[in-house]
Amino acid sequence: MPVDASSRIEAVYADVLRRNPGESEFHQAVHEVLHSLEPVLRKRPEYAEAKLVERLVEPERQVLFRVPWTDDAGEVHVNRGFRVQFSSALGPYKGGLRFVPDLGLGTVKFLAFEQIFKNALTGLGIGAGKGGADFDPKGRSDAEVMRFCQSFMTELYRHLGDHTDVPAGDINVGGREIGYLFGQYKRLTNRFEAGVLTGKGTGWGGSHARTEATGYGTVHFVREMLASRGEDLAGRRVVLSGSGNVSLFAIEKAQELGAQVIACSDSSGYLVDEAGLDLDLLKEIKLERRGRLDTYAEARTGARFSTQGSVYDVACDIALPCATQNELTEQHAVVLVKNGVKAVAEGANMPCTPYAVEVLREAGVLYGPGKAANAGGVATSALEMQQNAARDSWPFEQAEGRLAAVMRDIHTQCVAAAEEFGTPDDYVLGANAAGFLRVADAMRDQGVV
Repeated sequence: MPVDASSRIEAVYADVLRRNPGESEFHQAVHEVLHSLEPVLRKRPEYAEAKLVERLVEPERQVLFRVPWTDDAGEVHVNRGFRVQFSSALGPYKGGLRFVPDLGLGTVKFLAFEQIFKNALTGLGIGAGKGGADFDPKGRSDAEVMRFCQSFMTELYRHLGDHTDVPAGDINVGGREIGYLFGQYKRLTNRFEAGVLTGKGTGWGGSHARTEATGYGTVHFVREMLASRGEDLAGRRVVLSGSGNVSLFAIEKAQELGAQVIACSDSSGYLVDEAGLDLDLLKEIKLERRGRLDTYAEARTGARFSTQGSVYDVACDIALPCATQNELTEQHAVVLVKNGVKAVAEGANMPCTPYAVEVLREAGVLYGPGKAANAGGVATSALEMQQNAARDSWPFEQAEGRLAAVMRDIHTQCVAAAEEFGTPDDYVLGANAAGFLRVADAMRDQGVV
């Protein structure tokens, strides 16, 4: 009996809503993927018959735990930690940890679900997970952050291992936090298991180009999208949201490829510099002083800082949302299209709302979804794992060369899958279908587990 793909997808989604109440971001991520998979299931009904989709939307394991710690004044605080281990079909669970005060299980689950397809697209042997805590390191001393990280790892370590689960950094979890987490893992296990965390310092097992990888990778993906239409980045006006690591290194790579990057943002507002952003000044303010963008405008003639409107109000050829989920709304997309945007690529996880994506695609704008466009970070994390396994360290040029090759391959996979399933230039369907096929084939091979 032939599979009714549409009815099967509707039934799976209804079950997701029932079993995961109130987790709107997870619902959004699942809905996008399931919608993309209808033509796949029609063409390959054996995947539906094996209930692969039903199994794929349910995490293999969800870990929630208490994180008690003391501040510098001796006061006790209690936070909540999370790790969602979603899929190990292709390798050990892999995905970042973020420390943000409003983090909840639904957000972690959505991020881990997206990671399944992103990690599969890299072509490397990594599964999918995500985690973190509802802790805000901003304003905390190094000693407080260290004590929090040690308490967090004291619970999480039993679920990790270089063949089990390999976290990395994410929002508010950088080199400092990874160092504290690794130190506590080593202390608890009595093992220098370098491959258990990625994003480490380059002097003790980290990979060159890891800090730059997500931002660089996003720009590499944009370059491939433009090349598919016989265009390039030279002379293009670019705006970005955010001004953290992803944005800063996206700016660096875009400028290197000849683009004119004119605007970025932070939580206080957005900055416009029509002469092109001074990256050295921006890095000094953000990475060294940990300051706000209004400081840049005060220091540079011709630059302006605004707390009104949005960075997406600035006319541009290319927009790179690199901050957080659902930041680019339908209204922003309408303005971007009106101002002539040619391409939008996600440097963050699901920063465009579904209605924004619809506006962009209907206008013929090239749109690179995060699971493809920002896969450079996790790809380089997997390459760090390779180096750790061999007790090797590659020079920066080799690491970046591998990153560029992975991003080209991801673009090729997306284009090929979109064409195979009847929607050329649809990078959303292409990314979801290509990632799904790789995971689904592994799941079939491994039986009902």
